[in-house]
Amino acid sequence: MSQNRETATLAGGCFWCLEAVFELLDGVEKVESGYTAGNTLNPSYEEICSGTTGHAEAVRITFDPAVISFRELLEVFFTIHDPTTLNRQGNDVGSQYRSAIFTHSPEQQAIAEEVIAGIPSAVTEIAPAGIFYLAEDYHQEYFRGHGDQPYCRFVVAPKVAKLKEKFKSRLKSGSA
Repeated sequence: MSQNRETATLAGGCFWCLEAVFELLDGVEKVESGYTAGNTLNPSYEEICSGTTGHAEAVRITFDPAVISFRELLEVFFTIHDPTTLNRQGNDVGSQYRSAIFTHSPEQQAIAEEVIAGIPSAVTEIAPAGIFYLAEDYHQEYFRGHGDQPYCRFVVAPKVAKLKEKFKSRLKSGSA
């Protein structure tokens, strides 16, 4: 990998799903689950689940743009979640599960706007990245450690399988 790194912050339902998918992509160095775009300082998972903080469950992705582009990350993002449901992903309902792209540069903003323009019914929010609060330790790499848990088997695993099928050539070696 090159020394150049970028950050992408995406929200599209439960962060366990997003983390499990993005960590498998070649060029992705780190994926962290957390909370962003709300009005509570240092929110807890319980506060986020109440739906009153304004935060979204999100992932912060550190990636090498020489290996995988921001646009390619968005292509994966829009394949593994439904950008057409407002504040909902499957049975996860509430503003904390909204579809959002939190941009870190004018270039990311322009790419996000262009990609969303190609999805006429998308309700995906685009906003500048703000403070990102890391989720509690037990949320990090959740799918890796809890793959047999029912939510992981029935919600997360199908998204991972979809990634492996559709983006096989983008996977880190040993991830197929």
